[in-house]
Amino acid sequence: MTVRHADGSAGDADYGQIGGAYSSYRQPDPRIAGRIEDALGNARTVLNVGAGAGSYEPTGRDVTAVEPSGSMRAQRPPHLPEAIDATAESLPFADYSFDAAMTTFSIHQWSDLAAGLRELRRVTTGPIVIMTCDPELLDRFWLAEYAPEVIGTEARRYPSIAAIREVLGDVEVLDVPVPLDCSDGFNEAYYGRPEMLLDPAARASCSAWSFVDEATVSSYSARLRADLADGAWDRAHGELRTQPTFDGSLVLVVSPGRTP
Repeated sequence: MTVRHADGSAGDADYGQIGGAYSSYRQPDPRIAGRIEDALGNARTVLNVGAGAGSYEPTGRDVTAVEPSGSMRAQRPPHLPEAIDATAESLPFADYSFDAAMTTFSIHQWSDLAAGLRELRRVTTGPIVIMTCDPELLDRFWLAEYAPEVIGTEARRYPSIAAIREVLGDVEVLDVPVPLDCSDGFNEAYYGRPEMLLDPAARASCSAWSFVDEATVSSYSARLRADLADGAWDRAHGELRTQPTFDGSLVLVVSPGRTP
């Protein structure tokens, strides 16, 4: 059963509560966007499920966006099409309606992963492109030392690659290096800019923080602030401040197309 929050959000996070500044901190990074565009191939019609405020939505194709959260739909810029209020688990489209489908940072929000993936495959003839995090790789990020409950929450929420493969069959998993100046403010985007994770609005734009109580978040922040002040963070991780990219948990999972 799909859970719907007051603003229509589906899944475990209520974007009516946490999504207010999302579009300010979660701007699509052009290098990551290029990888998604490549994976979409020559598809003309594209379904974007869990489209949110429109990050990574291609503008040179015929895109249909689906987003259940009213607050996220309201943040979509005017040059993008209005998003349809629907969920991944019950898409209001006929079989084989689209050349390709995509979803970015969304599948961990779905109430029923298998149902959502089956729906994507039902309505799509070509590739399905999923940007997500591999939960087995999350501990590569230094935040695991400072906010273990946040990383643990993400590890529980993100489905395994095996779970995706179980539904879609043979998939290609492509690593996505995170640039040092990444404009999309998910947690790993700040691998070389730790001060950003002291910003409450930046944290609020990463949904995993909303599952940790305020006292614990304050404790995590205090430890990071102290280690930045006395140089302990830089002694342990300072090389990341100039490291061009970070190979963390971000991946593209691509399911090839089919002939109806």
